[in-house]
Amino acid sequence: MLTITKEQARQFILSKQGLLGKHRFVGKDGAYQYVRQAGCIQYDPVDVCGKNAELTLQSRVKGCTKKTLADLLYKDRLLVDYVDKELAIWPREDWPYFSRYRARSRAHGKTFAGIPELEEEAVAYIRAHGPVSSDTLPIEGRIFWHSSMHWSGNWEKDSLAARSVLEQLYTDGVLLIHHKSGSRKYYDLADQYFDAALLSAEDPCPDERDFRCWRILRRIGAVGLLWNRGSSAWLGIELTNEQRQEAFALLETQGRIVPVQVEGIRGLLFMLAEDRPLMEAVLAGTIDTKPRLEFLAPLDPMLWDRKLVEAVWGYQYSWEIYTPAAKRRFGYYVLPMLYGEDLVGRIEAAADRKNQVLLVKNIWFEKGVRRTKRLEHAIEMSIKRLARFNDCKEIQYKEKETI
Repeated sequence: MLTITKEQARQFILSKQGLLGKHRFVGKDGAYQYVRQAGCIQYDPVDVCGKNAELTLQSRVKGCTKKTLADLLYKDRLLVDYVDKELAIWPREDWPYFSRYRARSRAHGKTFAGIPELEEEAVAYIRAHGPVSSDTLPIEGRIFWHSSMHWSGNWEKDSLAARSVLEQLYTDGVLLIHHKSGSRKYYDLADQYFDAALLSAEDPCPDERDFRCWRILRRIGAVGLLWNRGSSAWLGIELTNEQRQEAFALLETQGRIVPVQVEGIRGLLFMLAEDRPLMEAVLAGTIDTKPRLEFLAPLDPMLWDRKLVEAVWGYQYSWEIYTPAAKRRFGYYVLPMLYGEDLVGRIEAAADRKNQVLLVKNIWFEKGVRRTKRLEHAIEMSIKRLARFNDCKEIQYKEKETI
């Protein structure tokens, strides 16, 4: 078993994430490679200074723009919008692994009167006319329906028929999201973009236990180090404590994960066995530790287990978007601020796209952080990069605080 310091744990996780030293991920290919490494990145439609998935890539991928992700999703079709860790984006090649989700959805849809008939009508219309949204699909009325996927956000029983049938066909895997206009989704037939071999590929996991193990491996690989305990990193996986314990034991026995003891942290963490070379480089002191300043997305994979972040970095983060304004400690959409190996503060910025202005509402520094000229310059450069990312030509500041 490996024993490492907290500093080495930070270096390992940040290097794995591509957040420390020279950019490891560059351009569209780099964005794709990062999503492949992470397994999935979370999608959230809120766009204050970029959507969560866009910000996740922007912090890691040199030269990344919003178009980079849109092209990978809707032009190159190398990435897919679908369920994983809640609403998510993942590589097309993983399509066969989620066949049991689609099978469950199809069985669920058959339990609602009228849905099968509407599915046939919708498929025929889309095949003849191309991509549609719930506003343009000519199916009227309402239907007693709700999605089998809790992540869809649609638990209304009495739903618009057009929206219901599109959501059902989407979770069935018959439709893909063709593109999005703001938060509105446009759907098209999956067989127009994916070949028959991929759409009909057998599930690589013979049973639920193997599927759980596959997903746990992906989540460990997405974060870098994770512990065998309840965690928000497991969201979207149907997982009891007993099933998680069984999966970790099996994966360790198979040599696919390696236990790591971090000094000062109670309990073991685990890393992927394939990450041994990176860990050896960290222990040998040969990794690139040149500092960069990056703003992390609220649902960034590095933040999936916030208790782990607190244990390793001593940094507390809570996404306060759903917290009543009067109870917020910071702001509506606040991004953690990473400088080198340290989480040094947080920033609240909002893009006024109509006037092409990025408003920096506040910057909070962690106690003990020395606001050197180098740090201040790094923050300024990152803010300018965030402005360009949001097509803003001007930056306006309100105030800065220290927590």
